Amino acid sequence: MALIELCFWIAFAIVFYTYIGYGAVVWFWAKCISLFKKEEPLAPFEPDITLVIPAYNEANILEDKIKNSLALDYPAEKLKIVFITDGSTDNCAEILKGYPDILHLHSGERGGKSMAENRAMQFVKTPYVIFTDCNTYLNPEAVKEIAKHYQNPRVGAVSGEKKIYSEDSTSGAGEGLYWKYESFLKRCDSRIHSLMGAAGELVSFRSDLFQPLEKDTILDDFIQSLRIVEKGYKVVYEPGAFASEAPSASIEDEMKRKVRICAGGWQSMVRLKSLLNPFKNPVVSFLYISHRVLRWSLTPLLLALMLPLNLALALSSGGIYTVIFALQVLFYLSSYTGWLAEKREVKIKALLVPLYFSMMNVAVFAGFSRFIRDAQPAAWEKAERAAFSSSNR
Repeated sequence: MALIELCFWIAFAIVFYTYIGYGAVVWFWAKCISLFKKEEPLAPFEPDITLVIPAYNEANILEDKIKNSLALDYPAEKLKIVFITDGSTDNCAEILKGYPDILHLHSGERGGKSMAENRAMQFVKTPYVIFTDCNTYLNPEAVKEIAKHYQNPRVGAVSGEKKIYSEDSTSGAGEGLYWKYESFLKRCDSRIHSLMGAAGELVSFRSDLFQPLEKDTILDDFIQSLRIVEKGYKVVYEPGAFASEAPSASIEDEMKRKVRICAGGWQSMVRLKSLLNPFKNPVVSFLYISHRVLRWSLTPLLLALMLPLNLALALSSGGIYTVIFALQVLFYLSSYTGWLAEKREVKIKALLVPLYFSMMNVAVFAGFSRFIRDAQPAAWEKAERAAFSSSNR
């Protein structure tokens, strides 16, 4: 029982640290840095930039995305806009013909987002490039807010903030809550040293640091940004540049998206092994392992083991272990009830946290299964998103 007790508390400590403790540590760390090193406002900086938008069969929202891109508050002569629609079989080409100032790239072969971005970079002649998804809408100041950071030669990439425009559904509320916490962690990571992975909804790179990705890359934005960190540059987080996105249409679609991300997480951990070496850059390794690796590997496993370990301790020792076990069972029952309620299109706000938390951790196991079976294609079937038009901006 002593060994079981030790294992239980080690598991509890790591789970607590991953989801709560790490946030407290980086918040305090970032606050201390701010006390001794004040952030000075950055002067405006308006270099030539290319905005690249991969779009696969997005004709239904393409017009809105084009208008949003043309409305960005940045000198038109300095902003080149490129749409790449490789593999699309809808009428994207006809729509883009109406905008001669926009470069349209198209190939009949669908190779996935990574291959489309690799090909688009062959046409980028500006020192900086911004990638954004077709189903996201940027605030007018987004490009200006990103560009100003490149005055610092140590900045190799800049990531904007992702926002969920509607939280009316369970999937939307869960995703919105998750991204609010993620944004908090990203602000702290960026203040301490560097962002630990950018979100592809809005991310920018120095063009000469862009490294063509392998064809089977799942998380293109994540791997690309952290390979820049591997080279010794910083990835800066800029919340003043944000991309608004509709939530997943249902909890099933959100689960599909999470499983794909987790499969990509395992692939990324294999390809970014150097970041695990604390002797090379201890701060980067600490942030990367704490923020990313634990979530995608050890912590979900320990979370699953805590239930049988806790049951054994409750049966043998009772007391606090019985209370903790009862709380665990209540938490997972709440999660399951939330799932059933969602299937019946009933939203119960109190069940949102246990449902989304459990779903995230189950997705890690499903993602690992796909990764080891090589069953997650780079060109994947898109998860359905709730309807979104320019009026929602």
